[in-house]
Amino acid sequence: MKPLGSLLFILLAVVSVSFLSKSDAVVSSERIAADTILYPDEQHFKNMQQLTFGGDNAEAYFSYDGKWLIFQKTYAKEGIPCDQMYVGKIPTKAGEKFVPKLVSTGKGRTTCGAFMKDGKHVIYASTHLGADSCPPVPDRKKYGNKYIWPLYDSYDIFMADLNGKIVKQLTKSKGYDAEATISPDGKKMLYTSTKDGDIDLYVMDIKTGKERRITNLLGYDGGAWFSPNGKKIIWRASRPKTEAEIKEYKELLAEGLVAPTNMEVWIANADGSNPKQVSTFGQANWAPAYMPDNKRIIFASNHEYKRGFPFNLYTMNEDGSNLTKVSRDKGFDAFPMFSPNGKKIVFCSNRNNGGTRDTNIFIADWVE
Repeated sequence: MKPLGSLLFILLAVVSVSFLSKSDAVVSSERIAADTILYPDEQHFKNMQQLTFGGDNAEAYFSYDGKWLIFQKTYAKEGIPCDQMYVGKIPTKAGEKFVPKLVSTGKGRTTCGAFMKDGKHVIYASTHLGADSCPPVPDRKKYGNKYIWPLYDSYDIFMADLNGKIVKQLTKSKGYDAEATISPDGKKMLYTSTKDGDIDLYVMDIKTGKERRITNLLGYDGGAWFSPNGKKIIWRASRPKTEAEIKEYKELLAEGLVAPTNMEVWIANADGSNPKQVSTFGQANWAPAYMPDNKRIIFASNHEYKRGFPFNLYTMNEDGSNLTKVSRDKGFDAFPMFSPNGKKIVFCSNRNNGGTRDTNIFIADWVE
């Protein structure tokens, strides 16, 4: 989850700056020299596999049986100008290839896919009802070159079968509806919407369509997931506090925009009660998920680096203690997610990209 939903977010801003600060030749030689699938200090990963090769591949999440992944992909060279949704069966034998299949319409832009529990359907957000073309990207110069992320009003959440046929439109409200995930029992959808004037989390009963808002503090709330046992939720949030921060947040929101550069990890009960801020590291702490034990948390962060990158993966306890660095790429590691049986982890990374800006999907056995 998510962008924030389509969250190669700050990477595209800060890493592009780093690329512009040196010649492409120097950057390429440095990156190629450092290219690897697995770094020596990454003790929690074993039997690492790279599943995609080229383009921006992000937000890869498991099916309930752990056999498939759903993810979003942009790759201009393959005629994919902005994110579309794909599914692929995870290789289980040596030499077996990961062969993704398009499950979105190929129109507009999509984000934040998830499998339904039946294994026969997926959900994702899409702008295709607004236009066939990719929606416009905000002009950062207009906002002092800050990283700005668009909350496209045309995003709604859809359910489709594995042949790409849309079988149900799950949201129809005016405003941004995206970043959806499904509860472990398959009955509820947790998602982000601007329908009530702020950027908040909602829980919907998929069968009846009944829903309720479960966050109410000013600021962005998104990228939410249920814990494996379904008792809690975890998400990323911004909390503008000073008068200047609140003014900027509200002005951007009025234009359908958000600047997601300062976020922390939050948790709550599954009904939204007892919300707590877990991290206090500063900068961008996001893409959080509960680990298989329902107690620890894994997330992506750039808090170690004042320049804004790299992004690496970290684990911590539910109270924010015992922070442990897990990944070591010098560019971007994010979107970590454990398989349903807790034995494998999937994430997206700039590693092994030959000096390009490509982000690919990696899967590995998890070692405690």
